[in-house]
Amino acid sequence: MILFPAIDLLDGRVVRLRRGERSRVDVYSADASAVARDFAARGATWVHVVDLSAAFGEDASSLERNRRAVRGICGVDGIAVDMGGGVRDLATIERLLGCGVRRIAVGTALVRDPSFACDAAREFGELLVADVAARAGEVRVSGWCEGEGMRADDLVARLADMGFRHLVFTDVERDGMQTGIDADAYRHIAGIAGFPVVASGGIATLDDIRTLAAAGPDVIEGAITGRALYEGSFTLEEALAAAWRSS
Repeated sequence: MILFPAIDLLDGRVVRLRRGERSRVDVYSADASAVARDFAARGATWVHVVDLSAAFGEDASSLERNRRAVRGICGVDGIAVDMGGGVRDLATIERLLGCGVRRIAVGTALVRDPSFACDAAREFGELLVADVAARAGEVRVSGWCEGEGMRADDLVARLADMGFRHLVFTDVERDGMQTGIDADAYRHIAGIAGFPVVASGGIATLDDIRTLAAAGPDVIEGAITGRALYEGSFTLEEALAAAWRSS
């Protein structure tokens, strides 16, 4: 199982939100490149980056600070970047690929511009990841600020036909709260999608990581961990070992 330590960017800073709420932000670093270098030095091979400023539609200066941070992260040797947040046109995908991003997540556009999402999946194939976030079974978009009146199950069921073969699925209610994971929910989503998922939201302990890894590669491709890592619930080395040994 791939273990993705998370770097969420807001105005160029490394942060974590609680349940995706812009008003509930904790800042962990002003140097995203240093965080990525530390992750690489401690054994990570992937990092999951989210451009929250783009997802929230913030001002140009915030967007530019995040872009500089992304370029710095991509310049770190030995680590591959999986990235999402505000990816709603082909120009953004091409810009991120030009920076060196290895996988790019498409979220809001899956619902609001499905023709673009389908075209992008056909053009970029395995480079793209569907990014579905849900609260109480309802899809959330635009930085998880808005509901769409669409069931997550219904959207996930369409992803393969749209051309996607990778999926990050986030339980918004658990994200950033360290409440533990719901492994059965990920099994359910993987069954609907027809391919494994990257689990996001709620990891609190090494046992959460072990449980996800033990679900097997047909269910779980990877897991994203953020707040628990930054706040010392476990070390990155311990998390990587749990992901590898339990797979």
